Amino acid sequence: MLSFACIGARPEPYAAGPSLVFDVEVSHDGVQRVHSVALRTQIRIEPRGRSYTPEETGKLADLFGAPARWGETLNPLQFAQISTTVTGFSGSTVVPISVPLTYDLDVASTKYFHGLTADGEDGAEDSGADRAEARAVPLVFLFSGVVYYGGLAGVQVGLVSWHEEATFRLPVATWRAAMDAHFPGSGWIRVGTRTLDALSAYRSERAIPNWDETFEHLLKEAER
Repeated sequence: MLSFACIGARPEPYAAGPSLVFDVEVSHDGVQRVHSVALRTQIRIEPRGRSYTPEETGKLADLFGAPARWGETLNPLQFAQISTTVTGFSGSTVVPISVPLTYDLDVASTKYFHGLTADGEDGAEDSGADRAEARAVPLVFLFSGVVYYGGLAGVQVGLVSWHEEATFRLPVATWRAAMDAHFPGSGWIRVGTRTLDALSAYRSERAIPNWDETFEHLLKEAER
């Protein structure tokens, strides 16, 4: 039987886009050597396992509604579903699971992370590891797949038990570092083609040098 534990996470420094790497320890309790595992990993965010500041509550209103309704709306969010091939091992091994990220704010998990404050950014005095742990994002890893292992009759096939899972608390700063490596100090908003064409025309007519100033012009006009 295989068992799993997530023992760490870090930004992927050489990925073409923002990505996180989760180090998952896979252990086998039998004497046979595991030849390989075709592993499927589903990662979910468990929002109920974290406290929220008033600022975060306001930013997450589009996702969960008013705080009075959070008892009903603070439900798990899908973060990723990844397929990985685990190479042969005996006893245990550590498998890096790479998860590509998006800054599309129409994706619920991205909107969730974007609305959170990394530990130390809210102006509160640092109270050590306990506070940092409480402010991290609780994740649940659900595993399934096929195991190929050695037996008396040669290579045998088994299934990863459906109830195998692991938990991990991801610091918001780790997600932010992965994003900042590719989109430093910026974010992305997806708009329709017609809207983009209209914005481009508005920018060109006024010779505005960049998109930030384009939106600033529009906001100032809206306030008049």
